[in-house]
Amino acid sequence: MKPFTILAATLAILPGALAVDQKKSVIVWFEDDATPDSAINDAKQSILDAGGKITHIYTIIKGFAAISSEKALEQVQTWGNKYDIHIEDDQVMSTD
Repeated sequence: MKPFTILAATLAILPGALAVDQKKSVIVWFEDDATPDSAINDAKQSILDAGGKITHIYTIIKGFAAISSEKALEQVQTWGNKYDIHIEDDQVMSTD
């Protein structure tokens, strides 16, 4: 096989392989005060089981910050819809 063909095939596969392991920093929170703690704990455990990391647990709101793969976050979003779950990118906020 020609070296160029091997290089082209490798470069074509590389973005897909890297996309699988990409993780993002998010805030997961529940709008409804009636959301049971077990639902929040299940969401945290699901992220941990997928290789993610809980970086902060909030006390003012029902939620937490995490670093997780997008696939794991999609799963949490799917089963968490009955508890009015929100998953947002973690960003730096400032006031002027």
